[in-house]
Amino acid sequence: MPVCPAQVLDLDTAVKDGVLGGGVGFGGGFAEKLDLNKMIEELDLPDVPSVFICPISLDPMEDPVTLCTGQTYERSNILKWFNLGHFTCPTTMQELWDDSVTPNKTLYQLIHTWFSQKYSQMKKKSQDVQGNVLEMLDTLRKVKGQARVHALKSLRRIVTDHTTARDAVVEKGGVTFLTSLLGPYTSHAIGSEVVAILVNLSLDSLSRFKLMEPAKVSLVIDLLNEGSIETKINCTKLIQTFMEEEFFDFQIVFSHSLLVGLMRLVRDKRHANVNANGKLVGLKLLKSICWHKQVKILLVSIGAVPQLVELLPDTNPECLELTLFVLDAISTVTEGNLALSGCANTIPNMVKVLMRVSESCTQLALSVLWSVCKVSPEEYSSIAVEVGLAAKLLLVIQSGCDPLLKQRSAELLKLCSLNYTDSIFISKCKLTKTIR
Repeated sequence: MPVCPAQVLDLDTAVKDGVLGGGVGFGGGFAEKLDLNKMIEELDLPDVPSVFICPISLDPMEDPVTLCTGQTYERSNILKWFNLGHFTCPTTMQELWDDSVTPNKTLYQLIHTWFSQKYSQMKKKSQDVQGNVLEMLDTLRKVKGQARVHALKSLRRIVTDHTTARDAVVEKGGVTFLTSLLGPYTSHAIGSEVVAILVNLSLDSLSRFKLMEPAKVSLVIDLLNEGSIETKINCTKLIQTFMEEEFFDFQIVFSHSLLVGLMRLVRDKRHANVNANGKLVGLKLLKSICWHKQVKILLVSIGAVPQLVELLPDTNPECLELTLFVLDAISTVTEGNLALSGCANTIPNMVKVLMRVSESCTQLALSVLWSVCKVSPEEYSSIAVEVGLAAKLLLVIQSGCDPLLKQRSAELLKLCSLNYTDSIFISKCKLTKTIR
């Protein structure tokens, strides 16, 4: 636990400046009923007064003891120090003329009472939050229309900010009620707020099962296509949670509208800051579902291949790897391979990312290039060589990457050389056009 340097430096100052505040005295009632270890663990405060911190572990002391030098440590820590053969004070490095330790009862009481106050404040705040949640859920059950939208917005704000609120919604049956609000006649204003709340909660299997009812899924997909950027992200996250269930119905992802909505989210450039996250969650969901043949064919049918290829040059490393994964999956079906080979930027963009980010990205890009070049070796391998593939392949072969990756590079290099004489091909392998 970090120490705040602006805090109390010694015990006298602690007492003088009244770090304890008011309300609880030493050794009295409430403070003695609470376990110090439990309070320290649950609070995990960043601003603990430095006088409470053990100089050895930099954690709050639960059993402070003082040496003959006047320095105070956590008992277990200083005993470990002695057991290692040290007979000095860890802070001052003075030799000890007496290795006995004396319990620092005054400091213990200060620590215990300070944490007791903080713990009491936390519990009171937690109870207030729980009370607010119950009140909001009760209000939601009574109101309709715009009043319900306002109540949902209030609940969303408190659920987003407080773990206690999230737990209270789940424990008090709020998930069942919120789920019941989603259906074929739910307005987008209501649906957006409900989804925003649900993605913040820990949903059990039964709750997810109920959310996968066709009418509810249909609404979520509509919101993914027509909602705000935040709503689109939330809908994508909610669908992603469905994938965690053994009973997940894959008919959900065999949806033209779902895939169109995901591609719109992935390609949205109007909200640069927010959509950096949107692109990531969209690509993660695409990766989760693209292994299924029907999804691959649907992605091709909606024109996803050229759209994904266009993302390659200017995307961050994490999104790049996800995009390459999806394109590599699509390349395993005939329709996908034809779409990739028919896209003018597939080969140039794949060559650009080779050896640029990670071995994994290089492996995925090589897999796509291999699939495309095999469609028409003479045509596509020549295009690849002209945009610098041969030189990049030599870099891969000479690197310290995985032997299987080197082998695939050598096979692709051999394929590329078929259209050239040895001397011309050697000239094509120069790096002048490749490293930019």
